[in-house]
Amino acid sequence: MYQEYTRLGEKVDLPDDPDKAILDPVPNPHTDVDYLARFVAPEFTSLCPVTGQPDFAHIVIDYVPGEHLVESKSLKLFLGSFRNHGAFHEDCTVAIAKRIVAAISPKWLRISGYWYPRGGIPIDVFYQTGEVPKGVYVPETGVQPYRGRG
Repeated sequence: MYQEYTRLGEKVDLPDDPDKAILDPVPNPHTDVDYLARFVAPEFTSLCPVTGQPDFAHIVIDYVPGEHLVESKSLKLFLGSFRNHGAFHEDCTVAIAKRIVAAISPKWLRISGYWYPRGGIPIDVFYQTGEVPKGVYVPETGVQPYRGRG
């Protein structure tokens, strides 16, 4: 059934650039109901495009699938491809959302990027595609606001 997904069950090198990463859509087995799917990447990394220093974030992706789901291994490889990619926090967060939307056309998507501070300032970036479909339960992201000194 999933023979066209060549990355599943195989050792696959991490793409060296997000533009080279492939997000695999897989059929949604429950198109008759709206539900929320959540991916959490608590150790997301990218590089500052100016200094080359690493940036770290806790990324939460919520979406209501349409005809397709995003296959999780392809998403992990896509997110990992940012590891050596230089882009500002806002660019990374919104670019992730746009790529998922382009790959699977979800009914709704929200991404929350909680970026750890560098230079004393945390940057949180949020993006969503519109209103949550009626009747869909969307829990809080579970990420606490940054409290520098506790």
